[in-house]
Amino acid sequence: MAVNLVNVEQVTKVYGTRALLDGVSLGVSEGDRIGVVGRNGDGKTTLIRMLAKLEEADTGRVTHNGGLRLGVLTQHDSLDPTATIRHEVIGDLEDHEWAGSAKIRDVLTGLFGGLALPGFEHGLDTVIAPLSGGERRRIALAKLLIAEQDLVVLDEPTNHLDVEGISWLAGHLRARRSALVCVTHDRWFLDQVCTRMWDVQRGSVHEYEGGYSDYVFARAERERIAATEESKRQNLMRKELAWLRRGAPARTSKPRYRIEAANELIADVPPPRDTSELMKFANARLGKTVFDLEDVTVTAGPKTLLTHLTWQLGPGDRVGLVGVNGAGKTSLLRALGEAYRSQGDVQPEAGKVVVGRTVKLAYLSQEVAELNPNLRVLEAVQQVRDRVDLGKGREMTAGQLCEQFGFAKEKQWTPVGDLSGGERRRLQILRLLMDEPNVLFLDEPTNDLDIETLTQLEDLLDGWPGSMIVISHDRFFIERTTDKVMALLGDRALRMLPRGIDEYIERRQRMEEAATPASSGPSAPRAAAPAETVSPQAARAAKKELQKVERQLDKMSTRETALHAQIADNATDFEKVATLDAELRELVAERDVLEMRWLELAEDA
Repeated sequence: MAVNLVNVEQVTKVYGTRALLDGVSLGVSEGDRIGVVGRNGDGKTTLIRMLAKLEEADTGRVTHNGGLRLGVLTQHDSLDPTATIRHEVIGDLEDHEWAGSAKIRDVLTGLFGGLALPGFEHGLDTVIAPLSGGERRRIALAKLLIAEQDLVVLDEPTNHLDVEGISWLAGHLRARRSALVCVTHDRWFLDQVCTRMWDVQRGSVHEYEGGYSDYVFARAERERIAATEESKRQNLMRKELAWLRRGAPARTSKPRYRIEAANELIADVPPPRDTSELMKFANARLGKTVFDLEDVTVTAGPKTLLTHLTWQLGPGDRVGLVGVNGAGKTSLLRALGEAYRSQGDVQPEAGKVVVGRTVKLAYLSQEVAELNPNLRVLEAVQQVRDRVDLGKGREMTAGQLCEQFGFAKEKQWTPVGDLSGGERRRLQILRLLMDEPNVLFLDEPTNDLDIETLTQLEDLLDGWPGSMIVISHDRFFIERTTDKVMALLGDRALRMLPRGIDEYIERRQRMEEAATPASSGPSAPRAAAPAETVSPQAARAAKKELQKVERQLDKMSTRETALHAQIADNATDFEKVATLDAELRELVAERDVLEMRWLELAEDA
């Protein structure tokens, strides 16, 4: 029986006249790995701060199990600026003590690239005060992960981590025994780490089993059964579900028998992008030449980042660009942007960049462009233009596009100066799209955006006919919006990756292993144990039981659908709903056990 670590009972939190959380009751038990999602401003951070007792509830109570060891990563660290990294992360341990700890070595290597902290001038003895926000955040994360906890609470842990760092962190958290509650907009990370989801919406928290992919399926099904009027949001959810099911395999975080139900739900949903149709539009808008690079060298100050680069960005190309920090991703985009703005007069250190005559470039940088704080949101968009053609016959007014990006009618009259960082990022992307570019450079477009806004942006980009380069550490966004991945591996070359980001991770691991001296390298892997053979009699028995389990699951699925319908029909009868809900929870628990048994039998049959 799992021990209950934290109880949240009838908690309410009000800011001004708005109830962020309204009578919320939740629990966290041993072994739970919970992802928290929801729109910016809906109360995700408030919920986990109250969970960790960093913030008091207006009503209700939060109780911790006696002796609970709790570790919290907030969005603002509490590091001592006068201390060194060694003091904050390692503490009083002698070198031989911490170097002998596999856990500490793993954390330092995973977050900083090596025990000597190669990115810091004085290694572990670097003073914290002059460091950047991203460097301080990694130090705070390392300090947290090295300690022993029963429960870890993380608020946006993937911020300031590159693709490799995020991949390492996911593996590390999966291997930890401590429970986890995590707020993040990184959907790949949620799928890799979490086994439950909390969706914070309009004062309530809805719970779902599984990772992000399971959550998308369950939420889409729930909205369909409840016959909600939010048809636009449901269609977006179904479209994303279709991509999840048709995209890379094994994306869901737990096995599920009801694959057929998911396929039925998306049977009439077309693929996210009609690539051939978009290519026709792109050729019509751009011609044959977009950006042609011939023997180009890219530098940043005294540092040479790329040499002898010959590459072509063609009409309709959608490229995801990944690479180690400092390898030159942003510098490459800047070089192309300078060649465009100067109409070819400004060229790189060596080589030549040819820009197509019909190119109209929009460049989303990592910095949020400052706007007049007194302008209203709608006025800031209408400054660019009143209507926009998004391709494939989709034309929208400034107000309609604002609504699609989460600026409801009343929000469109909010002064720009009153917007949050995430809302300003949304407004920046909006203004770019309103200018009807045919080439997009997006440098970390997912920064500060919540999952719902990311989904809406992906939906817009699906039908956008043009060429695009995306730099992002959000591998879900790259896989979702681009057709090919290219990498800067730190060797001054640009390489095509046919297998995408998985191949990038593998290549980086091989490079690191090759750079590690043999004496300190990892020990040789053990030989794999021979696979156990299943006798014909056992296989027949497994197949027979498998068929029996499938029949039981079919009955459970029918009963679950009926229970959902009954709950909807008796929505005003609270006693009846409570009884039906208890039965539904019991049914879901039984189904989960049967699904796991079905998977075991399927492997043996």
